Amino acid sequence: MKLPLHDAAAREVPEDRSHRVMLPRRAPKAPLRQVGRRLLMALLVLLATVFIVWMDRDEYHDNANGTVDLLDCFYYATVTLSTTGYGDIVPYGDSARLLNILLITPLRVLFLIILVGTTLEVLTERTREQWQLKRWRNALRDHTVIVGFGTKGRSAVQTLRATGLSRDRIVIVDPSSKVIDAAVAEGYAGVVGDATRSDVLLRAEIQRAHQVVIATQRDDTAVLVSLTARQLNKKATIVAAVREEENAPLLRQSGADSVITSASAAGRLLGLSVHSPSAGTVMEDLIQQGSGLDLVERPVVKSEVGKSVRDTADLVVSVLRGHRLLGYDDPAASPLQSTDRLITIVRAAATEEPDVPGKQPAKPTLPGTGVSPMRRLDE
Repeated sequence: MKLPLHDAAAREVPEDRSHRVMLPRRAPKAPLRQVGRRLLMALLVLLATVFIVWMDRDEYHDNANGTVDLLDCFYYATVTLSTTGYGDIVPYGDSARLLNILLITPLRVLFLIILVGTTLEVLTERTREQWQLKRWRNALRDHTVIVGFGTKGRSAVQTLRATGLSRDRIVIVDPSSKVIDAAVAEGYAGVVGDATRSDVLLRAEIQRAHQVVIATQRDDTAVLVSLTARQLNKKATIVAAVREEENAPLLRQSGADSVITSASAAGRLLGLSVHSPSAGTVMEDLIQQGSGLDLVERPVVKSEVGKSVRDTADLVVSVLRGHRLLGYDDPAASPLQSTDRLITIVRAAATEEPDVPGKQPAKPTLPGTGVSPMRRLDE
C-alpha cells in the first residue's frame, strides 16, 4: 500500500493556520455594542472632568476674559483629555493644580486608554488566549484525541459523550480549519494540522492521552497517524477505522489496539437487515449509544463475585478475563472473578430529573456505566 508523506487535505491548510490550537471561547459581543460602550465610558470621563473643573472654577484663569464659565469648563476638559493643551485656560490656584495632579491626570490617562481600547483589547485577548492555552495544557490529563472530525469522527464523539465523557476531555485534530472552527463552536478544543506529524499530535498533548480515535478519510493516513501516535504514547488505547479490510492488519502492526472496518461493517449490517430486518434494527440500536439498548463494559460488582454468568442482574454477552474474551456460554466464564469485566446489554437510563416529593426514586444504575440493569422475565 502506498503511504504518502501527507494527506491530501492537509496540503490545503494555510501556513498561518497550521498547527494552531483552538480552545472554546465565549460568543463575542456585537461590534456596535462594543463601540457604544466605549463612547459611553469616554463621555463619563469627560463629564467627570468638567464637574471637577466647574467645582473649582475660581482657581482657573481664562486669558480671554479672566473668568471661566460652563462652556469654558467643557472646552478645558476637551483639550486637556486630548492632550492638546493650548494654554489659554490654566489652573493658577494651589487647589486647582492639586486636583489636576490627583484627578484630572488619571482621567486623561483613562481617556487615552479608551481611545486606543481596540489595540489594547487585541493585546489583552492574545495574552488571555496564551494564558488559557497554558492552563489548558497543564490541566489536560487522560483525555481522548479524535483524529478526523468527519462523519466517523463525529459519531465517535457523540458515542463518547453519551457514555459520560465531558467536552473538556476531548481534543479534535483535523487538517481543515473550517472543521476545527465547527468543533470549537460545539465546545471542543481543536488542533489544525496534519496528524501524521508528531508536532501536531504533541500540540494535542497526545503523550498524556488515555485513548486515541483515528477516523481519517484515507487508510494510508490512518496507518501513519497510528505509527506516530504509538511512538509518542506507548500506553494509550488506539482505535482506528479503515475502509478496506485488507488494510486492517497494517493498522494493527502500526500500533492500533482495535481496528474497525467501516465498509465491511456497514455491508454486514446491510446483509443482516435484508435477511432479518428486526435483527438489523436491534444491532443498530446497540450501536447507537444513549438510547434504547446499549452494549457496555463494566466491572464485576462485589455481590456478583463467585456467581454464574446467568445469575447477574443484566444480560452478559462476554466476560473479559485478563487478555481472554470468554463467551457467556463458555464453561470457563463461570464463576465470576473480582478482576473480570463484563460486556453486557443494558437499557439506557433516562435523563436524570430533580427529586420531586411523592415521586419514586430513579432506578439504580450499574457501576461505571450510568445505565439501568435489564431484569430477566423470571425476576
